[in-house]
Amino acid sequence: MDIVTIETTSLGDRSYLATDGTTAVVVDPQRDIDRVLDLLERLGVDVSLVLETHVHNDYVTGGLELAQRTGARYVLPADSHVEFDHTPAGDGDVLEAGAFAVRAIHTPGHTHHHTSYALQNGEGVVEAVFTGGSLLFGSTGRTDLVSPEDTVGLTHDQFRSARRLAAELPASTAVYPTHGFGSFCSATPTSGDSSTIGEQATTNPALTQAETDYVQTLLDGLDAYPAYYAHMGPANRRGPDPVDLSMPAPVEPDQVRRRIAGGEWVVDLRERNAFAAGHLAGSYGFELSDNFVTYLGWLYHYGTPLTLIGQSEEQVLAARRELARIGIDHLAGAATGDIEAIAGGTVADGALRGYRVSDFAGLAERTRQGPVQVLDARRRDERAGGGVRGSQHIPLHELAERIEEVPTGEVWVYCGSGYRASVAASVLDRPGRDVVLVNDSYSAAADAGLAVPHPDQG
Repeated sequence: MDIVTIETTSLGDRSYLATDGTTAVVVDPQRDIDRVLDLLERLGVDVSLVLETHVHNDYVTGGLELAQRTGARYVLPADSHVEFDHTPAGDGDVLEAGAFAVRAIHTPGHTHHHTSYALQNGEGVVEAVFTGGSLLFGSTGRTDLVSPEDTVGLTHDQFRSARRLAAELPASTAVYPTHGFGSFCSATPTSGDSSTIGEQATTNPALTQAETDYVQTLLDGLDAYPAYYAHMGPANRRGPDPVDLSMPAPVEPDQVRRRIAGGEWVVDLRERNAFAAGHLAGSYGFELSDNFVTYLGWLYHYGTPLTLIGQSEEQVLAARRELARIGIDHLAGAATGDIEAIAGGTVADGALRGYRVSDFAGLAERTRQGPVQVLDARRRDERAGGGVRGSQHIPLHELAERIEEVPTGEVWVYCGSGYRASVAASVLDRPGRDVVLVNDSYSAAADAGLAVPHPDQG
């Protein structure tokens, strides 16, 4: 058997295709199923089963459409409470697929219904297990996505589920998790790119710690997760519409400005330095990179008309694919090309706004000239590890609601890498503020003599 990984780095997730050379099983497919269909065609195999380990909270699934397009059976864990026809998989159920089979193992914790699937060869020997949001590489899935009232109980369930997998499966079993590669569905940071049950038995906290220690460590490690998660579960239970990856309708420059004036969202996909050099007043800068979809989804108000600005149609299409993965399907349009042409002018003549870009060395030099307002846009767990002396802390995902707390005038903005700071700078860049983007890795703050362990203690 061969198992092919389909990586979605922007969401920190993996989908899988397992095949015996003729028949295939697909596990936790993302919304953009063209990648799976292309792989099936390239391998010359037919998909028999489409499996979901759980109703996902961090992306819209492509499983329903993939099953409908291919004629495969669509399998979800029993008690998923979805609104469409499917095959429910109860604990211990065995599903045949060509020369191999998968056995459902109920592994609650990430959700109540979460199920892992053990892949058995023709002799009935388990070769791999698809663990979804249960057993990850060096960690487990977070347990606070169902409700605050369920979190403690699900954390205990997660511990027992991991122990069950380790007890029932051979040590040589390859582990294939869906989450844990940067996904916020991971409870604590993961490590490694591949593993086995035997390796996890010596490294995974759920398998090396006592239950009380594991539960407390996991609960202590939980922090904020993207606001768009609230829309994913309901969309997946309803059954997502077929994905649309076509080019949005073109938008004329004067329409873009009217949309901004009307309170609509206009998102500029260009590189952060290019945005800082010149952008339409009132637009948001979300550089198209691996962080794009997570943070746009976190800040965006679902249902608000959304127009994209990109350097090319290819850039807009790539953004549309990312947005479709989190259920932002209905785009109001797109404008492409040179930003000065879209704006009808330059920064010098007032058609565009711009702000300065520096680094931590530049911030250190500025602090030697006198007091300066500094904003830390990182999460609370990052801030707990230290920050720039005297900086104000407002996590990026809270900035829009707390923007009045940021004084007017000059403000320097930083984060861990420069990406979130660039988004924060675009939110702050309005008349009355002189924004400076610190486009630098936070590790450089120590080299510049700015980092202190307890930045909120004076």
